[in-house]
Amino acid sequence: MPKVITAREAEEMLRKGETPPAGSILTPSARDVFGGGSLKSSFRGSGAPAAPTGAAKKSAAPSIPDYEFKWTPGSDPKTPAEIEKFFNSPVIHLLKERICEMGRRLWQKDYTDGNGGNITIRVGDNLALCTPTLICKGFMKPEDMCLVDLDANQLAGTRVRTSEAKTHFGIMKRQPAAKSCVHAHPPHATAFAIANVNIPSCLIPEAEVFLGKIGVAKYQTPGTPANADEVGEVGKIHQAVLMQNHGVICWGKDVEDAYWKMENIDSYCRTVWIAAGLGGGLHRFTGGQAKELIDLRQKLGMPDPRAGLKECELCDSADFRPGAVCQAPAAPAKSDCGCQGTEGEKPDPAIEAIVQAVTAQILKQLKA
Repeated sequence: MPKVITAREAEEMLRKGETPPAGSILTPSARDVFGGGSLKSSFRGSGAPAAPTGAAKKSAAPSIPDYEFKWTPGSDPKTPAEIEKFFNSPVIHLLKERICEMGRRLWQKDYTDGNGGNITIRVGDNLALCTPTLICKGFMKPEDMCLVDLDANQLAGTRVRTSEAKTHFGIMKRQPAAKSCVHAHPPHATAFAIANVNIPSCLIPEAEVFLGKIGVAKYQTPGTPANADEVGEVGKIHQAVLMQNHGVICWGKDVEDAYWKMENIDSYCRTVWIAAGLGGGLHRFTGGQAKELIDLRQKLGMPDPRAGLKECELCDSADFRPGAVCQAPAAPAKSDCGCQGTEGEKPDPAIEAIVQAVTAQILKQLKA
């Protein structure tokens, strides 16, 4: 079995002037230590790591790491021995490490609490890795992971799989591009899901490109087939889905892509919440400008149900209403010429009467 080299081992090898042994596999963090590179060759099952970059590689064209897991259709292991070998293979170990890393990020961002949230990665025609139930996502280890089929039957792993795996597979069965799903409870996005408020669009370009149109799934009991069907139908064309009274689920081509969208949606909701409270309204860009961003999103290979809409139909969130803003009327500024200003200004008798009446009622209730 090829040796898996961790970041700590990679740092020690660099200090000694050594290079990775032939046939070894580098973890993502070890690859960073040696100078970057793509995991694509490992994910295709070659078993060989990308060569460390150095002086001889300076002329190589810049590239973007590709962490998408690609398998040969029809190659799923069948027998218990084949399943166990696959589950414990170096390439699957890398994916387990990445799940643990994404879980740690979710926990550090306060997107999960207690044992909340779950993560899946599709690794075959009918296979997926998933996080176990009843575990804090910030402290998972690779050996905690589970292997299940897309009906959520557990095939390998010493811990029981997450109870919400079916919800993830409701999306994966309907959308082949969904190679990984991340579910969490990011507070700002979940607040929109609890308040049943549609997230407004046409406000920030990055949200239009990386999130697209955000879907809303009606509430169903978590972990049930009904929830899997509801979320699956919505997630088929939406990469980020608000689950009413529950949380958020996002999917992507790999687990980091899905996690990024979780960060994107909570940051976007937080920004909208802050902007709405400033009292100046929300300034949207035009439908024509939104169409340019949707075209860019499609060029990046991400689906968007708005692609066929007219420009006048793209910014469809005019029904969004910010919460009430309590703001005292501004007093006239004192001018240099001595005109009426704030000093010596008499209070409005009508307002004073209201204040006095409310104060009296509060005092009366307190005494009672």
